[in-house]
Amino acid sequence: MTDFRVTRREFVKGCGAAAIVGTTGGSLMFADPVDAAVNSYDTVVHLFLRGGIDGLNLVVPIDGVDRGFYEEARPSLQIATSGAYGALPLTLSGGATTGFGLHPSATGLRDLWNDGRMAIVHACGMATTVTRSHFDAQLYIDLGTPGKYGSPSGWMARAWETRPNGAGTLPALGVSGTQPAGLMGAIDALTMSSPSDFSLNTTAWSWQRTRTDSPSGLRGVSETVASLWNGQTGLESSGRRADGALRLVGQQGYASLPASWPTGNFAQQLWTIAQSIRFDLGLRYATLDLGGWDTHEGQGTAGSGYNYYQNKIAELSQALAAFYAELNGTGEMARVTVIVQSEFGRRVRANANGGTDHGYGNPMLVLGGPVNGRRFYGSWPGLNPEILSPTFGDVPVTTDYRRVVSEILIRRMGNANLSQVFPGYTGYAPLGIMQGTDLAPKVDENTAATAASIPSLVAPDTSSPTLAPEQPIERAVPDWQRRGPVDRMLVRRER
Repeated sequence: MTDFRVTRREFVKGCGAAAIVGTTGGSLMFADPVDAAVNSYDTVVHLFLRGGIDGLNLVVPIDGVDRGFYEEARPSLQIATSGAYGALPLTLSGGATTGFGLHPSATGLRDLWNDGRMAIVHACGMATTVTRSHFDAQLYIDLGTPGKYGSPSGWMARAWETRPNGAGTLPALGVSGTQPAGLMGAIDALTMSSPSDFSLNTTAWSWQRTRTDSPSGLRGVSETVASLWNGQTGLESSGRRADGALRLVGQQGYASLPASWPTGNFAQQLWTIAQSIRFDLGLRYATLDLGGWDTHEGQGTAGSGYNYYQNKIAELSQALAAFYAELNGTGEMARVTVIVQSEFGRRVRANANGGTDHGYGNPMLVLGGPVNGRRFYGSWPGLNPEILSPTFGDVPVTTDYRRVVSEILIRRMGNANLSQVFPGYTGYAPLGIMQGTDLAPKVDENTAATAASIPSLVAPDTSSPTLAPEQPIERAVPDWQRRGPVDRMLVRRER
């Protein structure tokens, strides 16, 4: 009979290996130490604004007929067109007006727009699936499979796994306390809330590792466990490599938040990504969240005193501006693209509680060095209630978000395997947002057949990417999308 007794030493070794291996991916765990260096490859940073940001008070109609519809729908929740708290007008590179402005707290984003480094995609979102559930919409976007559950991996994991070439010690990073669903299934990915937290979290805090104020002669658990990996078993071999991963992160010299940056957890997370991009770790994909956008009540607008939404926009804008300036100053931003999106927008009409309820279409922001900025892309449908009626008073989706991300994958990451990154999606055509070379998307027959079975909410785009708000789009709306005895989900969810 086999003796399954475990010694105290073996138990400590096993716990240490399990704790570290469970937080690291294959290549990071087996990596050798590397020194910091400027990256020579592109990095995509995906920022998810969880909760459904009110895009109409971020990108605000400031003139034309849509301004009248906007003021009528939001008598006490509107952003002014002028004054100290008026919207920041957005003009094209030639000085032409666009009919839109940014929330007055978004001065950092306005500066990026004026520098030609930020683009805005009108009425973006999930074109084939309508849901007002945060959980469903977020998961659909994270998995890259709108309308479907059950994918064993996230879209960013598949984007890395289907790469045409390249390797990396740390190719994918989630700055979060838990694994982001977009990186689910990526064995090379690392998730950490902060570099200082990437350590063995066991026993009393003062015992975890030797610190400057530790009693003389104390050896922390991390140092003790590291010295145990001297055998040749599979556990010990994995333990040595996992311990190397801890040392790898520790060797990179992550610094404290600079004094020039805004404070707060979101800025700290962006600072972690900025430093990780600078290290020669092969970082290609990074993701982080900024929550708190579910403004059903007490949303606030812009002005003196406390305005919740105003403060959130300031937090978003200031941190992104600092991130851009940091990497642009040393040249890395030329190869970094930041995607800013939310699961859906808010209703056009304000509710009775000083807030906005769940909507549909929303602006998507794309910023970075490779962006053809200071332009609007996609189609602006206008705010005429007759136009919005088929989508129950919401701004519709006129551009599938996967079309935008696909252009980034193709033109910046050289990855044309769209049918694997976004199963069932066949609607790619470049909008011209990104600099780079186009590749023919690789789509197999099964993907095309799957896509054909899913009805689309998007009408053919025949408009200019800088369509003014007083030129509403005539959209051919199918009968199943119109008001009447139809399922509000519009598209059956598949599990």
